[in-house]
Amino acid sequence: MEGQILIILTTILVCAIITIVCFFLVRYKEKKVYVDIANQLEIDKNLITSTPVLLELSKLETIIKNELMEEKYDNWQDRFIEIKENEISLIDDLLIDLDVLLEKRNFKNSIIKIAEIEMQIYKTKEKTDTLLDEIKEITLSEEKYRSIIIKLKTKYRKLNSEYQNHKELYEEMQEAIELQLENIEKNFLDFEKVMEKNDYDEVVHIVKALDAMIAHMQIIVDEIPDLLLMSKQLIPKRIKEIESVYKQMTEEGYPLEYLNINYNIEESTKNIEKILDKIKLLNLEDCMFELKTILDYLDSLFVDFEKERLSKKVYEEIEKDFGKKIKKTNKIVEELYNQLDDIKKMYDLNEDDVNTIHEVKKNLIVINDDYKNILGKVGATSSPYSILQKDIEDLMNRLKTMEEDLDRALKSLGNLHDDEERAREQLKDIEEFLKSSKEKMRCYKLPIISDHYFVELKEANEAIAEVIKELERKPIVIKTLNTRVDTARDLVLKLYNTTNEMIKTATLAEKCIVYSNRYRAYYDQVEVGLNEAEDYFYKGDYKKSLDLVLKTCALVDEEIYKKMLSLYDNE
Repeated sequence: MEGQILIILTTILVCAIITIVCFFLVRYKEKKVYVDIANQLEIDKNLITSTPVLLELSKLETIIKNELMEEKYDNWQDRFIEIKENEISLIDDLLIDLDVLLEKRNFKNSIIKIAEIEMQIYKTKEKTDTLLDEIKEITLSEEKYRSIIIKLKTKYRKLNSEYQNHKELYEEMQEAIELQLENIEKNFLDFEKVMEKNDYDEVVHIVKALDAMIAHMQIIVDEIPDLLLMSKQLIPKRIKEIESVYKQMTEEGYPLEYLNINYNIEESTKNIEKILDKIKLLNLEDCMFELKTILDYLDSLFVDFEKERLSKKVYEEIEKDFGKKIKKTNKIVEELYNQLDDIKKMYDLNEDDVNTIHEVKKNLIVINDDYKNILGKVGATSSPYSILQKDIEDLMNRLKTMEEDLDRALKSLGNLHDDEERAREQLKDIEEFLKSSKEKMRCYKLPIISDHYFVELKEANEAIAEVIKELERKPIVIKTLNTRVDTARDLVLKLYNTTNEMIKTATLAEKCIVYSNRYRAYYDQVEVGLNEAEDYFYKGDYKKSLDLVLKTCALVDEEIYKKMLSLYDNE
């Protein structure tokens, strides 16, 4: 029991010790964090105090040569003393306060003090950096501007050399250019004078002026030869070529008034003179653009000339073809229109076909009028061939559309005539079939011809008569005529087939009876059957007669039908 109590007490003691150690370790670690922050703030403060302001101020002592510079020096020195004595001292005091708070482990107030110190360090560093930049602006100015001037002098020498080597290209502009070059050289001398006085405010203006003058002079040296070449040679030469081509084409009859060439060339010449005046003043703004615009316009005129030549060629080819077509079409339509009344009398025309013909006539009149107008425009100053080409192409398309309508109307009329001719030819064929049927019937002297045959013959004759009547009718109704022809053909073919079938049946029946007579004396049934078949034959019922004789003979000869049919076919 006592042993257990001892173990419990030992465990509690160990836990208490561990807790106390952990507590002190956490507190130690927390304090270390804040101490590290304080040390970094001390370093930041020392960096500010080590800023080389005094070094840069010492450099100024050797270049102070005017009151303005001396005033700036005194101001910068005062500002540095103020930063050192007030701003830095304040930071030192704040850092001491922070150390006291950390020693007391007052971490809550330490955080507030750290934020205050960081803000003060930032403000002090900003003031120090600004002061240093202002001082360096002076201490480094000579080196900086000397470097810039060296580069500008290099550009100037190259520019001047380029000008001197091609001086003849600048013609009357030489005096103005050389005056500008002298101004640039004068500014270089002014730069040296100002630098000797350490008047860096003036130095800035001189450097900027030199940079702008050299850049402008570079443009002048680069562009003036091209500008003079374009304004004095290329464009005048192009104008002469255009005037020559314009005169030649005008004499050849090309209507070119719409191009306003004389006015535009006059305006272009005036613009060139204005551009030359600007070039003499070395004002090259937009000069290159304006000259290129003039040159592009002049080049476009050659395109217009070529377009007119091509348009004339195309117009003449289309007009020649159109002239032939319109002449042929006029003749066809005129003949058709003159015969329209006669055609109406001959045929029962469709109303749409008649309207189409009238519409074609109207359209053709308009097309002829428009064609005359186009021919009247040829040679007119306001109608160039490019427009005439478009007009004649449009007219050709209209004529083609009208010809399609005309073709449909002619095809419809042609079909009416073809149907009439076909009906007449079919009538001849039908009459031949009828005649053939009658001749066959006369050749075979049958004892009796059945009534239904004469009915079919009558119907065929009446149908033929209807066809003839329809052909003699004026105007002919083609639809009715075709119906009559179809009916007559069917009835005559029916009669023709009936005739052939009747003759074939009667012939076979007759031959079978003759052939079977040889069996009369031997077979009573054959004699009875043949007598009955003969009765049917003479009554005109040839089919029954043939059927009965074949049945009767089949009692004696089963091949009788094949023999009779073969004999009939051979004959």
